[in-house]
Amino acid sequence: MQAGVRNAAGIPELRRRIFFTLAMLAVYRAGVQVPTPGVNREALGLFFDELGGMFDMFNLFAGGALEGFSIFALGIMPYISATIIFQLLTVVVPYLDALKKEGEAGRQKITQYTRYSTIGLALVQGMFISVGLEGMSAPGGVPLVIDPGWGFRLMTMLTLTCGTAFIMWLGEQITERGIGNGISLIIFAGIVASMPSALASTFRMVGTGELALIAIPLLLVMVLGVTGFIVFVETSQRRIPVQYAKRMVGRQMYGGQQSHLPLKINMAGVIPAIFASSIMMFPETIGNFVQVDWIQRASAAMAWGSLPHTIIFVIFLVFFCFFYVAITFNPTDVSDNLKRNGGFIPGVRPGKKTADFLDRVATRLTVVGALYISAICVLPTVLISEFNVPFYFGGTALLIVVVVAIDTIGQIESHTMMRNYDGFLKSGRFKGRR
Repeated sequence: MQAGVRNAAGIPELRRRIFFTLAMLAVYRAGVQVPTPGVNREALGLFFDELGGMFDMFNLFAGGALEGFSIFALGIMPYISATIIFQLLTVVVPYLDALKKEGEAGRQKITQYTRYSTIGLALVQGMFISVGLEGMSAPGGVPLVIDPGWGFRLMTMLTLTCGTAFIMWLGEQITERGIGNGISLIIFAGIVASMPSALASTFRMVGTGELALIAIPLLLVMVLGVTGFIVFVETSQRRIPVQYAKRMVGRQMYGGQQSHLPLKINMAGVIPAIFASSIMMFPETIGNFVQVDWIQRASAAMAWGSLPHTIIFVIFLVFFCFFYVAITFNPTDVSDNLKRNGGFIPGVRPGKKTADFLDRVATRLTVVGALYISAICVLPTVLISEFNVPFYFGGTALLIVVVVAIDTIGQIESHTMMRNYDGFLKSGRFKGRR
């Protein structure tokens, strides 16, 4: 892997893709610094310092754009929410299920519907946020909105919606013309960009006595240990042996070789953590912007770090692990492909028996993966509530950073291997005639 990354600079196409990805991420980070007009940023910063909890999580996914209320304050969350909605609807709506089975054309149609839904969600969220900000003030009584009214509401709604649409476009461009998954890399860039301020905040807490000095080496050991554990699990595989039968083609004998079918322990990747976290942001967000008694009580019961919040968060994590694996891994299709190519699993009959066997293996791996993701993502709650550790060192942030980094490096290595593979006609004994 390291050799593949080192050789990436010598491949023009891959070099262009990497530079394009870095340029798009730089554009995103520059947009985070552009403020939304009509908001007192200093008063807003003091207000969010008082809140903490879930707003730290939202600010983490927004790459720090929320604390300064920039044009990218909504971040990529509306797009993620729309994606969740359509993936769920694909299972229950026959029309969307038929589109999914149409291949690339159907996928593009679903993507188009997801984009429209993203714009609609961003408009609604932008309006709620603008109305909520008008009724709020900083701890010193300073209003957050300089000039409230419908002018501010419409301007904020349109600004935040355009910011989300632009981030969505950036993510799609990175996926298509760059390297790695664009949406995941945008979240990755936001977390990494927030690390220096998190380190400074940690040392400042040590200086003021809020955090014990002994906590620094313990925190470092914890971060390294969790990172190593994530790398170990994400690179682990369950290799199912596959035997290919011998077959005679003309006067040549083909097949007979042995191979394996690799299945990752965490087949869902980082998607369940992102989906579950985005859903769990809604109750507390609505409670802070909608001043209704029963909504306030419900939001307080679902506060970040509380037992009901943790239980529901784990339920969502487990659900999205199974759901995502179910829509991305089809045992029947894998079994049919093996049978079509003359392959079989030793001791298992081809066809339905093979599909059932693969389904059992995938289910067991998903159980292990769901427990692993739940343990990693619940860790921030324990650290924040018990030890007052900055949120950026929690398991969710580390999980996203490490998994996205592994996936991106893997794609770079794949491009390098494809580019450097010469084949036997070029490097072997036989040379083509000129």
